[in-house]
Amino acid sequence: VQLVESGGGLVQPGGSLRLSCAASGFTFNTYDMRWYRQAPGKERELVAIISSDGSSTNYADSVKGRFTISRDNAKSTLFLQMNSLKSEDTAVYSCYVWIGILNYWGQGTRVTVSS
Repeated sequence: VQLVESGGGLVQPGGSLRLSCAASGFTFNTYDMRWYRQAPGKERELVAIISSDGSSTNYADSVKGRFTISRDNAKSTLFLQMNSLKSEDTAVYSCYVWIGILNYWGQGTRVTVSS
């Protein structure tokens, strides 16, 4: 199983970024996927979940209405569209999948929101 995130960077408050997570080594379209983030000095936080077919999504209250999780099962890719970014969104963002009894994480992509 391999999860590779991309798309992070430095953005001004109010700006947007689109994160991607390329998945391989498992049957992507049969598993729910998640985005997590971890800010400096803070615990890891669940940001969003999407069902295997993309029909159901859930978000942390802190990002609801600003972030959108989506997936392209044909390309085994997970996305996180982040709009109206705030300084408190600064964190390392990682994609995650739970397969059987094992947890898999990507290496993460850093998002910094600063003027």
